[in-house]
Amino acid sequence: MTTRRAWWARIPAPVVDAVVVAIAVADLSVNLWDESPFATAVAAAGCAALAFRRRFPLPVFLLTLPAALMQDVVFAPFAALFTLAERSRDRRLLTVCAVLFALASAAPWPLNDLASRDRTWTVVYFFYTLATAAAPVLMGQLVQARGDLARRLVEIEEAREHERLLHSQAVLARERAQLAREMHDVVSHQVSLIAVQAAALQVAAKDPAFKEGAQTIRSLSVDTLDELRHMVTLLRASGGRATELTPQPTLADLHRLVTTSGIDTDLTGELPPDISTRAQRAIYRTVQEALTNVRKHAPGASATVQLWGGNGGAAYGVTVTNTPPTRPALPLPGSHQGLVGLKERAELMGGTFESGSTSDGGYAVHLRIPSHAD
Repeated sequence: MTTRRAWWARIPAPVVDAVVVAIAVADLSVNLWDESPFATAVAAAGCAALAFRRRFPLPVFLLTLPAALMQDVVFAPFAALFTLAERSRDRRLLTVCAVLFALASAAPWPLNDLASRDRTWTVVYFFYTLATAAAPVLMGQLVQARGDLARRLVEIEEAREHERLLHSQAVLARERAQLAREMHDVVSHQVSLIAVQAAALQVAAKDPAFKEGAQTIRSLSVDTLDELRHMVTLLRASGGRATELTPQPTLADLHRLVTTSGIDTDLTGELPPDISTRAQRAIYRTVQEALTNVRKHAPGASATVQLWGGNGGAAYGVTVTNTPPTRPALPLPGSHQGLVGLKERAELMGGTFESGSTSDGGYAVHLRIPSHAD
């Protein structure tokens, strides 16, 4: 989903920073009442610090407080306070900063002049300035919430698109499963009858040529049954959540799967160089399903894909672990059949599949395939 940004969002950040500093300097020039070199230098430093407010929002705001204390300036502290509110989620910190700005603005300068001024007016001006400081804080929080909402909408759209893809793949998987059942229940049954009849004909035949023909028919029927069983097994094993009408993926596609998953993922380890294509598909589908579940159920988490068994052991496989999520997961629908399908795929190869939560609140899946699996 692509959205057209507003014109002000397309202005380069350095240009915006230069304009903000220029306005702050203009505000200082208009409201410069204490022309002592020290007060002027402190106020100028606070204005110049606005150029770094995106990277250091809190220190820059604190640098603008002396300017608000010594001079009658407002724009520099407001700009710094707005940036801090836009980037910080600590509302206590924002409240303290607003109070500090109100104190700096209401307090007389020099500070020893407080006794000679109207204290009542100072208190009134403090609360007035505090109420005014709420404006940049609320605007910053509003901009922050708008950014969070925009990112969440993008996540929802990506998740819906992913769900649509999974739905279409599930339909295709059901078609393959139905085809496998038809081949097993109908075609295999008919070929079995042919083999049985050919065997009976071979026993009853008297003519050697006739007996040899019946033996050939029986042999071909048995070979056809083996091929049919193998095809049914492949159809059922490939009927996972990511079935496609394209060449089935292998380990050569695993790196691209990890890098395009949209998750911070590390791929480590190695596998034996001579594992079968069927085993490669099982490992690929396990990693694909695991990363899909991380994206759906653990937003913000990082993952580790560890291949193991590359030293010629009795078994090999893959372990996928992820850290706990950093934000709440979106309430997305799901069939809850992905892990079940992975377990069935592993059992077809004589292996094992395990999954469960980790001690730190993350999740882990573990696929083990014996080395003798074909």
